[in-house]
Parts: sequence; C-alpha cells; structure tokens
Amino acid sequence: QVQLVESGGGLVQPGGSLKLSCAASGFTFSNYAMGWYRQAPGKEREFVAFITKTGSTTNYADSVKGRFAISRDNAKNTVYLQMNSLKPEDTAVYYCKAARAPGDVYWGQGTQVTVTS
Repeated sequence: QVQLVESGGGLVQPGGSLKLSCAASGFTFSNYAMGWYRQAPGKEREFVAFITKTGSTTNYADSVKGRFAISRDNAKNTVYLQMNSLKPEDTAVYYCKAARAPGDVYWGQGTQVTVTS
C-alpha cells in the first residue's frame, strides 16, 4: 500500500524555521521525483519545490526561492523541506507528491504550517 506521510508542521513566528519530512512507503522511492506543494485557505494548491530522483536537480517557486530548501534521502525513503525566514503568507497545508510519469502520481495527506505572531 502506497503511503506518503508528512510531518514537521506546526505554529511558528515570522522569521522562524521549520523542517518538513515526508516518509514514503509501498513504492520504489528512488524511482520517483518528489515535490512539495501547498494550499492556503481559499486558494488553489500551488507548487513549492521539486527534486529529481537522484537529488541532482532542484527548483523552487519564486515566492520561496532563497528561503526554502528541498532534499531527499533515498536510503530513508524520505524527502525534506527546510523552511527558513517564514512569512505569514507561507501559512498553508503542505503536501508532498511523488511522480514518475503522468498518471503515476501519489500525494500525501498534508501537514499544517501556520506562521503568525
């Protein structure tokens, strides 16, 4: 059974940091590119960050570039999102996504990140 389980969300003050994790099981993690997405209340889900199967290439939404860093550990079947200099507009539910080909995509259930003073 495929599972993607996010963790590490929470409440943080502006300027603070959080590190999200997404633990994968039930599929060959190293065959899949991984991404993080987020959805704020009343808004559509949006792309945050992407990392290739080997971790050799990453890219980011302009809104998080320079503040967030995606990484992965294929030995642990886990992808991470280090979030620094958090802003209130980063408040959202954060989802991880595994993708190998169109139609071969898995999503996690999400973890809430709230940035507020």
